[in-house]
Amino acid sequence: MTDYSPYFDLVEETLAEIENWFSGLSSVLPTLLARFSDEFSMITPSAKVLDLNGMEELFEQLRGTRPGLVITLSELKGIALYNEGAVISYRELQEVDNTLLNDRRATVVFEKDASGKVLWRHLHETFIAD
Repeated sequence: MTDYSPYFDLVEETLAEIENWFSGLSSVLPTLLARFSDEFSMITPSAKVLDLNGMEELFEQLRGTRPGLVITLSELKGIALYNEGAVISYRELQEVDNTLLNDRRATVVFEKDASGKVLWRHLHETFIAD
């Protein structure tokens, strides 16, 4: 049996930190950014391509802009598991005061660095149409 649980746990931990950052409950951006590879890339739901610097700028812009944000994860699924990392997918629902902000599907490529630490290498998000 293939065990993706460490990767699922990392997604849950990271999104909890993002939830706190966007809510204004966290002020330690370097801790959050340390979860991402220096080679990180992302395709946003609007098809914009970001690198790690672009992700940092996005986080800086969004800090505290969504007080009360709640991120709910579901449909976590392992796609590929290999010595150097894994690929998984999940569904992410974002709400504030029980009002839907967005619903999206995401696919993540994780990599392990030289010390074995797992890092986010690539993220592709797509909005779920109503």
